[in-house]
Amino acid sequence: MSSKKTWNVLKNTLSVWVALLAFMPRGNAQELSQVQNAFNKYTQTALQEKVFVHTDKSTYLAGEIVWFKIYCVDGAFNKPLTLSKVVYVDILDNAQVSVMQAKIAMTDGMGSGSLVIPPSVANGNYKLRAYTNWMKNFGPESFFEKKITIINSLRTPDVAAKPKTPDYDVQFFPEGGYLVSGLPANVAFKAVAKNGSGFAFRGAVVNENNDTVARFQPLKFGMGHFVFTPAVNNTYRAIINIGSDKPIITALPTVKSNGYTMQVTDAGNGSLNVKVNSNTGDQQLHLFAHTRGVAKLVQNAVSSNGAAVFTVSKDKLGEGVSYLTIFDGGRQPVCERLYFKRPEQTLFIDAGADAGQYATRKKVSVTIAAKNATAKMINAGLSMSVYRVDSLQTVDQDDIAGYFWLGAELRGGIESPGYYLKTITAEADEATDNLLLTQGWRRFRWDNILQPAPAAFKYQPEFNGHLVIAKVTDSVKNIAKDVIAYLAVPGKRVQVYAAKSDAEGKLYFNTKEFYGANEIVVQTNTERDTSHKIEVISPFFEQYSKTALPAFGLTQGMQASLQQQSLAMQVQNIYAGNKLKHYFEPAVDSSGFFGTPYKTYKLDDFTRFVTMEEVVREYVREAGVSRSRGRFHITLIDEKVLLTGDPLVMLDGVPVFNIDKVMAIDPLKVQRLQVVRSRYFWGPAVFEGVMNYTTYKGDLGGAEMDPHAVVIDYEGMQIQREFYSPVYETDEQAKSRIPDFRNLLFWAPEIKTGPVNANKVTFYTSDQAGKYFGIVQGMTPNGDAASQSFTFEVK
Repeated sequence: MSSKKTWNVLKNTLSVWVALLAFMPRGNAQELSQVQNAFNKYTQTALQEKVFVHTDKSTYLAGEIVWFKIYCVDGAFNKPLTLSKVVYVDILDNAQVSVMQAKIAMTDGMGSGSLVIPPSVANGNYKLRAYTNWMKNFGPESFFEKKITIINSLRTPDVAAKPKTPDYDVQFFPEGGYLVSGLPANVAFKAVAKNGSGFAFRGAVVNENNDTVARFQPLKFGMGHFVFTPAVNNTYRAIINIGSDKPIITALPTVKSNGYTMQVTDAGNGSLNVKVNSNTGDQQLHLFAHTRGVAKLVQNAVSSNGAAVFTVSKDKLGEGVSYLTIFDGGRQPVCERLYFKRPEQTLFIDAGADAGQYATRKKVSVTIAAKNATAKMINAGLSMSVYRVDSLQTVDQDDIAGYFWLGAELRGGIESPGYYLKTITAEADEATDNLLLTQGWRRFRWDNILQPAPAAFKYQPEFNGHLVIAKVTDSVKNIAKDVIAYLAVPGKRVQVYAAKSDAEGKLYFNTKEFYGANEIVVQTNTERDTSHKIEVISPFFEQYSKTALPAFGLTQGMQASLQQQSLAMQVQNIYAGNKLKHYFEPAVDSSGFFGTPYKTYKLDDFTRFVTMEEVVREYVREAGVSRSRGRFHITLIDEKVLLTGDPLVMLDGVPVFNIDKVMAIDPLKVQRLQVVRSRYFWGPAVFEGVMNYTTYKGDLGGAEMDPHAVVIDYEGMQIQREFYSPVYETDEQAKSRIPDFRNLLFWAPEIKTGPVNANKVTFYTSDQAGKYFGIVQGMTPNGDAASQSFTFEVK
């Protein structure tokens, strides 16, 4: 091309750009940049966590055990996250009352546990939810939730009360958020029965003159969409016909007189068309897109004749759920909708039994391998359950990949979540879009992001261990700040933690390796302070999502299965009850917080004295005992200097601040004394040395606690229960007359696969014939998740 032609092209191009710049209002690029910067700043501080729980099954009888495996990942990339070391598990009834709770220790983003269903629990559907302390900042909608059914066969079923909710629930969701008069609208709908499943029907939309303006029917799982243009000053109703039942009549959302509507369509060339209609006049609009908290693109468009179109390349969006938000010229979000880009499957699990049919009490071998897209075996952490399916216990539809890619990004439960990832058809694409339109949800509010002040988070991540939280007040119940308090767990293992109250009077005791049911002692230094009151706060969240549980009901067809499973449960608890109470001892550091003491005195190595004063005076060279104003005091001697003030003295790990009470300890009940003779800094506290007395039984040797101390029962992180699976390797074992009525044949929360050999898992069938379903779920260290199922018969 000649230089003259080149100049002409450049001149024409520059003229176009000058015209465009002149047409664009000043400051628009800056406004959009401010939105993006505010979003990036928020997401950098508001790290998102996702939790998925794989349960052994979904229907239980009172007296059985709920087994589960927890996977915790980072919300942006779905990779295992090590931020939180504790996950809280609640099982809630319909009134949001917790019937079971547990704190589960997490390692490398994974943990496992179990809950025994008490015999007092009522029949019904329950909500199992799981969350970290950090996830509380984003509300209960961000928690993992799953419906489980519990049947108490030892209680007469409650008389069914008249339902407070209708048999069917139908809701309508305009794309973008609103119906606006005179603007075309794409309206999605979702219809579910009282059991929580979608149903088939035919419907019509009528105006206030009963004229039909649209007809519709669901595509899949009770969901679908239709298009119509609401008229000015009109209201609309939907009439839904369900066979012979009475038609359902429900109102559509209110029509706004002014506003914006949004329609996203597939352009067919690897792009999306995002059309925005408005009746507020032509103006500059902005499109901001992000995928799981990662900004992907920003675009500008000027509306002309009330319409603006953005063209978005799908390559610019990440895999999974993306959020497309429209902002007006004032940086206010006016429309939003979700778009799903199906991720490529990169993890494939091979799992299958070595036969399709077995006799009772026979060995089953399951070979498990994790492979990548090139069929190469890789490392993965998996969990597996094998259980009997019948009219009472059906196949559990939960899917780890479906949850991380879809369920965690949407509101409410998803019927058959695996369908949306594993079915690659045009119908599945449309069904997925209907799901996004009806169950869309955002983990944040734009007004929180766009505010100038940085986001404040009330709940802290538990990156070291369980945080025991307490609140301290003064004598007139006012918040008390800058008060140092101590938490201790009595026992032979020293577990003492110090904390200083913050501006809200909160004490955060950052415990480490705190397991099992314990008694804890929380107190201030009563030699300096007796006026403050301490209240230990439950770590379980007391806010709940609005997700409703489906109605519970038993049918006549379930009677035989219920009788069989009830008998099996009772027999197992009688004959194998003790074997279900075996636990894995947690690996903990048994040394005290002060590490290796300067010296340890084993009192059996010395002549026994009858008073502790004599023991300290005669044997502990580093300690001096004195009396001042009628009170005992102990002074430790460092290598060079005499320390000032009493040391921290503990009895079985519990601080004792009154030295008179120390001297009243019975020496004959004390096994050893550990001494740290130097000044010691422990959190916000400073001690003039440390002396720790340990009794033979770890029970405080009968010493009384200070009356100002708070002493309560408190359960730390759960100690893992061992799953019982009998072995029938020999004829003698197989011919045992002890009944084996297990319907859960196998549960393994920790299955590891490697790059060389497949993992082989073995277990034995029980005396229960029937069809058995096995499910293997898990993920790789890179965050690739998958599941695989298999079946076999026992005859």
